[in-house]
Amino acid sequence: MADDDLAMAPPQRTTDHHVGTDTVEAVLRAQLSRALGGRRGMVEAALPTITFTFTFVGTKELPLAIGLSVTLALVLLGLRLVQRSSVQYVANALVGIAVGCVFVWLGGRNGGDESQQALAYFLPGIIYNTGYAAVMVLSVLLRWPVVGLLVGGVADDPVAWRHDPQVVRLCSQLTWVLVVPCLLRMAVQGPLYLGGRGAEDADPYVTALGIAKVAMGWPLQVAALAVMVWLLTRNRTPVVRPAV
Repeated sequence: MADDDLAMAPPQRTTDHHVGTDTVEAVLRAQLSRALGGRRGMVEAALPTITFTFTFVGTKELPLAIGLSVTLALVLLGLRLVQRSSVQYVANALVGIAVGCVFVWLGGRNGGDESQQALAYFLPGIIYNTGYAAVMVLSVLLRWPVVGLLVGGVADDPVAWRHDPQVVRLCSQLTWVLVVPCLLRMAVQGPLYLGGRGAEDADPYVTALGIAKVAMGWPLQVAALAVMVWLLTRNRTPVVRPAV
């Protein structure tokens, strides 16, 4: 989704379709470099949210704010198509806008004014981060860390990595690093949303949520990935396949 939140692309397979003597570090360094999408991907993910937030705050016109954010995302999508480059980040933004609009519509049906409806636009991101964090924490507790599944994606046997305790430990540490941004977003954005729900004037909370969503989106994710890179450079952890 286009939420400030990061969707990691599926790992590419090696030419011989097995991990062999490759390392967790090598697999994940390549994976993380693709996940960022460069500066352009970051901008494309953030611009629709910025447009929605400041248009609504400046005009108090919810349809205009939604319309401009959708139009901008479509323009960015068109540029990608013309250039025949990846549309992943623009597509994520459009999906995020669509889901946000559904929540805006539901807020209107429940009798909320335009400020309350604008507030509802940010609820899917909070729900997404909560669910994503819960899944990742559960995966670590069950010793099936999400990062390990990414590593397994380059092997003929996607669960072979679990036979090496050192690999499981490293993948668990890396998964915990990805949990932290989700928890921080929940800790900041959740109370803002609830505060806006109980306020007579939700506009200040809409502004604060928009700023928090952008500020805690890519910047937090980049920080988490930097920590992951640091962990990955500490040592080499061979991916050992079990003896036949």
